[in-house]
Amino acid sequence: MGKRIVIALGGNALGNNLPEQMIAVKQTSKAIADLIQEGHEVIISHGNGPQVGMIQKAMAALTASDSKYGAVPLSVCGAMSQGYIGYDLQNALREELLDRGIRKPVSTIITQVIVDPRDPAFEHPTKPIGNFLSEEDAKRLVKEKGYTVVEDAGRGWRRVVASPKPQHIVEIETIRALMDAGQVVVAAGGGGIPVMETEGNHLKGAAAVIDKDFCSACLAELVDADCLIILTAVEKVAINFGKPNQEWLSELTPERARVLIAEGHFAPGSMLPKVQAAVQFSESKADRYALITLLEKAKDGIEGKTGTIIR
Repeated sequence: MGKRIVIALGGNALGNNLPEQMIAVKQTSKAIADLIQEGHEVIISHGNGPQVGMIQKAMAALTASDSKYGAVPLSVCGAMSQGYIGYDLQNALREELLDRGIRKPVSTIITQVIVDPRDPAFEHPTKPIGNFLSEEDAKRLVKEKGYTVVEDAGRGWRRVVASPKPQHIVEIETIRALMDAGQVVVAAGGGGIPVMETEGNHLKGAAAVIDKDFCSACLAELVDADCLIILTAVEKVAINFGKPNQEWLSELTPERARVLIAEGHFAPGSMLPKVQAAVQFSESKADRYALITLLEKAKDGIEGKTGTIIR
């Protein structure tokens, strides 16, 4: 019997620019189509790091060249990235499915994700975005726009924004309706567009970036998925990574994962949020589990042949 699966695509599945992305989505679509062909229901989420940075840079250049356009908020840049990544993904997947004789509509939902304005992350912004800046330009942005900036490993200065936890997905009913109609859905791209509930029914965009893996776990819980697949650049999770005593892990319990997290085995901003999101989802309901593996190994992972399973 087929499973309901949320697949969280990493940046390596999308390339770093538009030409790379158009090539990458073709390979990505083949791996996703393999799962659909096996009878699984699939919902796709994805990262947007390189893409949203490119959009922000382009919008900043436009504003600098002609002030009448005004600054474009980070939330709007995120929405733009969801649209154009989804456009490439849904077209590539539609084509791959039709080539296999599978008539299954694919659609992208521009997805807003509610965050809590009291989230401690807003007091301690840590997520670097945008270009490297000179110290002079960085100080000017602090003074003129109130940005938070940090010096980044001797390479220059960068703006940092908050990375709050996702609370709820605004468009979840739409996503569920499309799934119930047998469609493939691309949603919550780049961790979703972070928004805050304000007076009345207004949703205000936040200058923040939600971690894609935590948002994918939230999405998987809300659509009652059986499995969350977090795709990354390695086939399995490892401890002592890159050391002589490196060990690949085929299975982890949430309890064991928490011990390894406390021991510092997983790098922040890399494997750490993936393992944390996997633990969160696997504990959210009985019989749910998460799989961390390579894109091209997703089908084998579902069959229990490879990857790291957290349950």
